[in-house]
Amino acid sequence: MPTQCKKGSQPCRKKLVSLSATERHRILFSPYITVYGVNSFVVGHYGQFDALAGQAVIEAKKRHPEVSLFMLLPYQNSGRPTVPPEGFDNTFYPFGMERVPPRAAIPRANQYMVDHSDFLIAYVWHMGSNSRKILEAALNRQECGLIRVTNLAP
Repeated sequence: MPTQCKKGSQPCRKKLVSLSATERHRILFSPYITVYGVNSFVVGHYGQFDALAGQAVIEAKKRHPEVSLFMLLPYQNSGRPTVPPEGFDNTFYPFGMERVPPRAAIPRANQYMVDHSDFLIAYVWHMGSNSRKILEAALNRQECGLIRVTNLAP
């Protein structure tokens, strides 16, 4: 099952942003690849953490060619093919999303990933956000041993 890298509710702290893609790979993703055997990552594309996570996984792919990177699509693309950004292997559109209203699409896609992933790497620090609700749902699943959650926010 894939690991989901979920965006935080606000821009990442300067320390995380200032790291090079190589350093972010080493700190954020290398342990998941080498220790836990994760080889599929699903990353959103709306926030700063999404961009940082995507860059770090692209860097990880240089050292670990078995790793795949997918871009999470919360919205249906009206039958037009979606070309993944450079460095991504493909896109992922969760099952059943075509009936979700647009205003609920991002939280629903994120919840789908929490329900279907083994790991969640997040950067969530704002208490009153949809990201926090998704993190809390993941932490509840973690208590049952269904997912392993890492929140990088202080």
